[in-house]
Amino acid sequence: MIRTLAGLTFLALYIIVVGLPVIAYSLLSGESDFLYRAGIWGIAASMRLAGVRVRAEGVENIPAGVCVFAANHVSNLDPPAALVGVPRRISFLAKKEVFKVPVVRTAMRLGKIVPVDRADREAAIASVDQAVAVLREGISFFVFPEGTRSGDGALNPFKKGTFAMPIEAGVPVVPVAIRGSRERMPKGKRWAIPGEIVLHFGAPIESAQYSVKDRDKLMERVRDAVAAGLQDPKPN
Repeated sequence: MIRTLAGLTFLALYIIVVGLPVIAYSLLSGESDFLYRAGIWGIAASMRLAGVRVRAEGVENIPAGVCVFAANHVSNLDPPAALVGVPRRISFLAKKEVFKVPVVRTAMRLGKIVPVDRADREAAIASVDQAVAVLREGISFFVFPEGTRSGDGALNPFKKGTFAMPIEAGVPVVPVAIRGSRERMPKGKRWAIPGEIVLHFGAPIESAQYSVKDRDKLMERVRDAVAAGLQDPKPN
């Protein structure tokens, strides 16, 4: 608990001392790469203070161009682990409620994070269209196709909506098996348990052979690949 408090305290101070000026700079310059790099540094430092290490496996499987990373979801630590472990700039689909906080909303919009309202079908479709536009700008996406965190750690069925993104943008999907994050912070817990989180990147799956109408086939291939990655030995 003490290490988690140290990490959260550092992150709060970092946002005030570094984050706010960097957000202002990004608003004035119209350039968001520096904001992204500063954010990653702050998140990585806070995780280290909390005793959580992130290790990437299979980085050689990540294609050179833009792609969509699709992973299992078992912990609140999954998104920050993805930001730290993926060796390129990525974006996310985030619940629209997160955008209600003014400073957070500004930072997320500058960072090309796309809001999504799962309860509104038309709004969800618009979010996919917005995400496709971000992919075409050259920014990869990291998605959690289960839609919510798994309570028991088992891989839940995937939702096919997000798989329209790689098909429409014409980019491959990289399956990612996140191991160890549930052991670090299970669903419902607020404190991190020190240890390692592993991001296992599988071989990319091309989306070009699929149409939006049969995206469920792409979805099943990716889910099978994520499931296979979860069978590898888990970290202590």
